[in-house]
Amino acid sequence: MNNDRLANAAWRKSTRSQTSNCVEIAPLGTGSAPVALRDSKDRNGPVLVFGRDGWLDFIAGTKAGEFDLN
Repeated sequence: MNNDRLANAAWRKSTRSQTSNCVEIAPLGTGSAPVALRDSKDRNGPVLVFGRDGWLDFIAGTKAGEFDLN
């Protein structure tokens, strides 16, 4: 992944975030472009990059409760 692309990404975190223990996401373009994910406490740390379809599947699974622990 191009470091300039990540450095210039528009990072954001959930409006529901109340603490610094959050993740931030950044779309790396439009359409089918990938999405980047990082820890808000370590903004210079590792970044995970997901294909757009995989990211949308993850969001849908989260909303459906697929990853609930209880």
